[in-house]
Amino acid sequence: MADYKIIHDSDKCLKCGLCVAFCPNDCLEMTDAGPKVIDIENCVGCMTCNGNCQVKALQVEALTDAIFDPYKDEKRAPKIDDTLQTQFKEWEEACIEALNLRWKPVAVNLIAKDEALPDCKMPPNNMRFCEALMAARRGASILMPPHKHSCPDGTSIFGMTDVPKKLATGEIYMLFHKLDNKEAAANMVRERPTLPKFSMRATYVAPLSKTVRKPEVVVFTGTREDMMWLTMSMSYYTGERFNYKVSGYNSMCVEAVLYPFLEKQANITLGCYGCRAASDIGEDMMFMGVPIEMMPTVVDGLKELSKKAIPDSRNKIYLPPIM
Repeated sequence: MADYKIIHDSDKCLKCGLCVAFCPNDCLEMTDAGPKVIDIENCVGCMTCNGNCQVKALQVEALTDAIFDPYKDEKRAPKIDDTLQTQFKEWEEACIEALNLRWKPVAVNLIAKDEALPDCKMPPNNMRFCEALMAARRGASILMPPHKHSCPDGTSIFGMTDVPKKLATGEIYMLFHKLDNKEAAANMVRERPTLPKFSMRATYVAPLSKTVRKPEVVVFTGTREDMMWLTMSMSYYTGERFNYKVSGYNSMCVEAVLYPFLEKQANITLGCYGCRAASDIGEDMMFMGVPIEMMPTVVDGLKELSKKAIPDSRNKIYLPPIM
């Protein structure tokens, strides 16, 4: 059964067709009476139709059976051992202390199709991956198979589903007026990395100190200055410089997770339209994804920097005294 229903108020409706045009999964078609639901099973609750309706004539409502778990009888993966969990907790505490971070570092897992799911609850309603990340930085642990993701961009990028036609062609980016032409939009889609179709079955996010799996990537939320220190922590022992890949498109999926996952290198992201419009991300916030292999260097580098460099900089030691 579908997780959502779409309610149309014909008295409000302008019959402009924007809801039909913006639906990424072609759940609606336009008729003389206004939009008609033709494929409710494909609705992921992304709210794009409602968000682009000038008079809010469409409402998307979650059904009471949205908490249905088709995997409830499946044996879950064993939890990581206490030694590893203690290490992750110590890493989290060291990073927060060194930088005075407001938000917890988030452990991210991409669960392959042949892997057992971790023992974690699914959200009652569908969420975007970026929304799950933002909830995890505040302490939540969230498991999301594709039917719990509300963003078809994210599920196709992570190799959980096929990419909808409107996204593959760039059509929907043109509708949002985020790119100049269809060719530019399609090129942006082609250039972004994606995992092989149907290679993954779920995403799992949790605070680093609470994760029940060894993560592939750890995502930090912080200020521009925090990103500077994180970058310096990775070059503390080598002096190397980094070539970050940023675009403003698919930031959490591609830039914070997939680049670090595939390339085993940290990457910064500025955020994107979707994650900033759909979550509580502050305007001054940036993000960094760090592959788990680099976390010992990050932690050790931050510990060293916090002995003098970080407090000296924050105390503005070169600022002339006020006379």
